[in-house]
Amino acid sequence: MWAEMSFADQTQFTPLVVCELAEDTKEEAVEWLLSRIKEKQRNGGAEFQVSRLLPALSQDDKKENPNIFLVGASWQRLLIGAEDLGLIKEFSDGSMRTFTYANREDFKDFQGDGDGFLSMAECQLIIKHELDTLRAKQETYVPGYPKIKLYPGKSIVRRMHSKGILLQIFPLHDKEELKRLSSTWYQQIRMAFQPLDDIRRYFGESLALYFGFLEYFTLAMLPMAIIGIPYYFFDWENYDNYVVFAICNLIWTTVMLEMWKRFGACLAYSWGTLSRKKAFEEPRPGFHGVLGHNPVTGREEPVYPNAKRHLRIYLVSLPFVLLCLYVSLCVMMVYFDAEGWVLGLHDVEPTFWTGLLLFLPSIVYAVVIEIMNRLYRYAAEFLTDWENHRLESTYQNHLTLKVLVFNFLNCFASLFYIAFVMQDMPLLRQSLATLLITSQILNQFLEAFLPFWLQKRRNKRVQRNESQTALGSKLPFEKQVMLEADMSTYLGTFDDYLELFLLFGYVSLFSCVYPIAALLVVLNNVTEIYSDALKICQVFKRPFSEPAANIGVWQLAFESMSIIAVVTNCALIGMSPQVKSYFPESESQLILLVVAVEHVFLVLKFILAFVIPDIPKHIQIKLARVEFESMEALKKKKMLEAPATPIKGQ
Repeated sequence: MWAEMSFADQTQFTPLVVCELAEDTKEEAVEWLLSRIKEKQRNGGAEFQVSRLLPALSQDDKKENPNIFLVGASWQRLLIGAEDLGLIKEFSDGSMRTFTYANREDFKDFQGDGDGFLSMAECQLIIKHELDTLRAKQETYVPGYPKIKLYPGKSIVRRMHSKGILLQIFPLHDKEELKRLSSTWYQQIRMAFQPLDDIRRYFGESLALYFGFLEYFTLAMLPMAIIGIPYYFFDWENYDNYVVFAICNLIWTTVMLEMWKRFGACLAYSWGTLSRKKAFEEPRPGFHGVLGHNPVTGREEPVYPNAKRHLRIYLVSLPFVLLCLYVSLCVMMVYFDAEGWVLGLHDVEPTFWTGLLLFLPSIVYAVVIEIMNRLYRYAAEFLTDWENHRLESTYQNHLTLKVLVFNFLNCFASLFYIAFVMQDMPLLRQSLATLLITSQILNQFLEAFLPFWLQKRRNKRVQRNESQTALGSKLPFEKQVMLEADMSTYLGTFDDYLELFLLFGYVSLFSCVYPIAALLVVLNNVTEIYSDALKICQVFKRPFSEPAANIGVWQLAFESMSIIAVVTNCALIGMSPQVKSYFPESESQLILLVVAVEHVFLVLKFILAFVIPDIPKHIQIKLARVEFESMEALKKKKMLEAPATPIKGQ
């Protein structure tokens, strides 16, 4: 199924995952970790195959790290791991069921010993899960490191990683499969849907759902872009006419998000993650505290008082976030001062150069916004780490909330100020256009072109050292592993979703005064699909697969933005001269009418959300049928296992 390793003593060994330890790791620790990885499951090991990647001496006499190990597993072990992980696969009757090793023959596509039944991404996820759950038994410290304490139940891999002994664990690329995926995904520009099923098989459900949402978001934006083009070229100077466009915005935001939930549910069901039971969540690697007992599992693990965590959140993190928001507002006021100075200069002596100077404050402000967003992201990660959350999901929720609040204010505060305080629609249109275009250019450069250029330089340097500059030449397997180990780590889809969230905000909140915004977002998203695909395939290490049933907290973030869009667009409608002309003498009546219309739209929005089911009916029926059959099977099992009740009188 996958290419075998090139060296002779590993002809039957398929490497799936690379485990790199520090060069100066003591041999006792290396041998102990390898023994635990190889040890039988019944003895507390992972029962995997491990081989050391033999270091090679490059032409510049630089010796590679000798502590790089390749991890693989037999098919039987992987299938047992699939059951332990709770993977859901297609059953012979077409339904999606939790895989069990005992009933493996009843699952569709299972043939022979199971070769090909699991995707490479699933196999690598199984290995990662089993390595993460390797726990200390009676060891009190890591061999060779008396100061690195262990206790029964402590994750060995996480402990060694947090102490810098274990540098990284990452999945290997399958070059042939990656080449096939690349050819159908991003190497050729064509009018076709993305191969989401192939992306899911290679990278896992989380990344496939991101690209599915990106594609859906782009297609859903097309009607607004089509409406906006003639609107922009014929009526964009007439601000009386943006009422109709604002109403279209309100309907579009609601219907788009509700239909995505249905489409996402169809994808997740076909991939077996919609009904997957979430396993008990383990403490995150960075969590620390006094050794205690988990009341649910009974295992020994760190315990950290909630009161102390709350003090850190409310006395340090919250004031810091508020301070950052204040600084963002101060920067915004400086921008308005600069804007006023440039306008005054142009009014006094209008020239070609002062006309160009009119755009300078907005461009500089857009660049400053991007810089502040990135600096704040690092600060938010540091604070969230310091808060010491036990679960990864809780950590991500707190981090997301911090980042979204700041990014929302930093990116949209100036637009709200221009729209509702200054009430300057031409300036609002100019500022929105500048922010949107500048942020798109910066994001494309920083997130795609710069990393790709750096990676191309690195690849050329490796090929030059190995005298393999001929077109189409392949690096030896050992060098390919070293090249992947040297790649940057992909940090997940957080920044990608954040970018889409901000673009969604630009379109849903204020595009009625700049109708071509939707078209700019469509063009950006098309290039984003190709640049993100290239980035994930060529620039970063291959990420581990992450099972996911939806886009998580980002669904709530987009829905919250759509609610804010109702308020914003209704307010813009109320401010239009066309509407104001109907209330020439009573402004209070106009305000009451706008508030009433806003509440009507909110009620309609929630009615639509209620009427449109999140999961299509046919999938609901399939899920209910599987649950019913599982309950019936459990009843029969209990009846067979129950001891026979003796008949009275016998």
